Amino acid sequence: MLKRFAPLVPLTLALFLAACASTSQQPQQSYSSPNQELSFELDAAAAAKAEESSVEQQLLDGKPYELPSLHAILERGFSLIGTRYRPGGSSSATGFDCSGFIGYLFREEAGIKLPRSTREMINMPAPKVARHDLQPGDLIFFATSGRGRVNHAGIYIGDGEFIHSSSTRSGGVRVDKLASSYWNSRYLMAKRVIDE
Repeated sequence: MLKRFAPLVPLTLALFLAACASTSQQPQQSYSSPNQELSFELDAAAAAKAEESSVEQQLLDGKPYELPSLHAILERGFSLIGTRYRPGGSSSATGFDCSGFIGYLFREEAGIKLPRSTREMINMPAPKVARHDLQPGDLIFFATSGRGRVNHAGIYIGDGEFIHSSSTRSGGVRVDKLASSYWNSRYLMAKRVIDE
C-alpha cells in the first residue's frame, strides 16, 4: 500500500512548498536582521524550485519513485548465497569478504555508503542494539580470532539468523544461526544503520 502512494510524496511536497512560497505572509516580530530574513525567503524559494524540477524529472522519466527498502537489501543478499568468499572482495562477480558483502548490499539497494572494514563499521555513530532487541537489517559483529577484537560482520535477517560472507571453507555467502555454539561465543555487538 505504501509503495503505491510513494510516487505522490515528492509531488505533494513540491505543491505544498510552491503554495507556501506564493502565499503572502504577515509581518512577524523577529529578532533576526532583515538580511537574514531575506536570505531565508530566497533559500525557501530556491528549495521549492529545485523540488519542483526534481519531481518534474521523475515524472518525465516515467519511473515510479521508490524509497530504499530493507526487503530489497535482504532479497539481494539471498540471491547472492553461494557467492564465493574472497579476501578484500566487494563484487558479486569476483566474490566478497564480510564487510565487502555488507557494503555492496547497502550501497546497491539502499544508496547507503558504509565504511569498508569491520573495524570502521563497528565504530560508526549508529545506535547500538541489545541482542534481545535485534531487528532484520541490524549489523552484527563478531570476534573470531580469539583476541576479542572485531574481525567479522553479518546482517541479521530475523528468527535468530544472519547472512554473511563467511569463509572459503564454508562456501562464501551463507545464512547461519546466531545461537550456534561457534557464533554465539564470538558475538560482540550489533548496530542499527537502517530502520524499517
